[in-house]
Amino acid sequence: MAPATVERVLRALAADDMQGRASGKPGAQKAADFLVSEFQRIGLEPLPGLAGFAQSFPTYEVRTAAAFVNINGANVTPDKVLLVSGQPHLNWTDSDEPVPRIVTVAAGANLMREVRPLLDPRENSIVFIDPSQATAFNRLAGYVKRGNLRVDKPAEFTTLMVLGTPPPAPVKFRVAATTTIRTVELRNVVGILPGKDASLAAEQVVFSGHYDHLGIIPAVQGDSIANGADDDASGTTAVVALAEYFKKKADNARTLMFVAFAAEEIGGFGARYFSQQLDPKQVVAMFNIEMIGKQAKFGPNTAFITGFDKSDFGKLLQENTKGAVFRFEADPYPEQNLFYRSDNATLARLGVPAHTISTDQIPTDKLYHSVNDEVESLDLANMTAVISAIGRSAAGIIAGKQTPTRIAPEQVKQ
Repeated sequence: MAPATVERVLRALAADDMQGRASGKPGAQKAADFLVSEFQRIGLEPLPGLAGFAQSFPTYEVRTAAAFVNINGANVTPDKVLLVSGQPHLNWTDSDEPVPRIVTVAAGANLMREVRPLLDPRENSIVFIDPSQATAFNRLAGYVKRGNLRVDKPAEFTTLMVLGTPPPAPVKFRVAATTTIRTVELRNVVGILPGKDASLAAEQVVFSGHYDHLGIIPAVQGDSIANGADDDASGTTAVVALAEYFKKKADNARTLMFVAFAAEEIGGFGARYFSQQLDPKQVVAMFNIEMIGKQAKFGPNTAFITGFDKSDFGKLLQENTKGAVFRFEADPYPEQNLFYRSDNATLARLGVPAHTISTDQIPTDKLYHSVNDEVESLDLANMTAVISAIGRSAAGIIAGKQTPTRIAPEQVKQ
């Protein structure tokens, strides 16, 4: 693996002029343009049906401004309100039909898990969130502000979330708000190396990472750019470096697909759209690469594989690196649900042996989703070793000599 390519691509993607690569913002568009130029330089081919390497798809930017919220005669301050609505002009009271569903989130509940289905309202709901959840509520508020893009045009329903104890029934309320909706085009960047073996070329192996990050966030010591060097410029850099490596080898029996996904941070929209454009039965494996810029818990020259028990993908990679300095391990953080928190999960739900390779010590990573996730915090030599190991470990799968077992639907959370 070419260390010069690794450093050059990483520094370009994590540079301040990319402005943190937030979905739908100029920095992400600039990053996509850069990746298109890299795929052109390497000599990849566009995905059949596309004129170039950009795989564009529409999303909808939805911004709701709550002008007034009153619950049982008391005005609720803006810092204790989150409103998600698809109604352009909302004037909502308890006398309107249908009556909203009342939801409560208790002190010990996982707030994001409880409210995630309500962030794309399909009915009117009012959610009262225990005041002890203030920290999680503020995180949710940040997520909602970042994640105001969605795949589907919103339906004309509303979710009102209030940080506070639910009042006694019946709940009386008045809400006024304005919602603006506009279409925003996002782009995956996709290139392929067609398979050299006519009998295997229809089978595909995917190498992927997401190029989006958080963009501009509250400043810390004057720095407001969340550069996302590890998350996930490192994984996207690996995709480019692997494309260059396999293009030079020119011996892949199966077709190789190299994908830089958009919008992972706001719901995996890029991976979802990508999965709808192919036949998942033809995808024999997905190497999703996420946060490989630091040494793993197991030390240098190691990486871990999420969902290790869900197929024999990880065992095959271990077999292919047996006797080498580098080794792959099972995910040491099962409680973090990392298998479901990256772009691999979309294809895994379709049966593809789709796994994420990472080195991040996520429970103790103080730089995660911060302005300090910069190139200077990464171990480039170890990162290059990880990318090289991925390239070597994929050899049997690429050659058609190994085929990982499929993932059964019941093994993946829906």
